[in-house]
Amino acid sequence: MGVPKRKVSHARQGDRRAHLAISVPHLEACPHCHQPKQVHHACPVCGYYAGRPVVEIKQEKPQQQA
Repeated sequence: MGVPKRKVSHARQGDRRAHLAISVPHLEACPHCHQPKQVHHACPVCGYYAGRPVVEIKQEKPQQQA
C-alpha cells in the first residue's frame, strides 16, 4: 500500500477540492404568491408546492400594548 513520502501542501490540497465551493442557491418565483423561493422546495411565505398547499404557515399574533 502506498504511503505519502511528504506532506501535501495546502495549495495542492485546495486544487483537489476546487469543486467543493459553496454556491448561491437557485431561486425562482413562486407561482402562487410570486415571492422568490428555492427550486424544488415548498414556498416559505405561502406554503405551496406544485400548485397545492403542503405546509401550514403560522401567522404571528399582534402584540397587545398595555
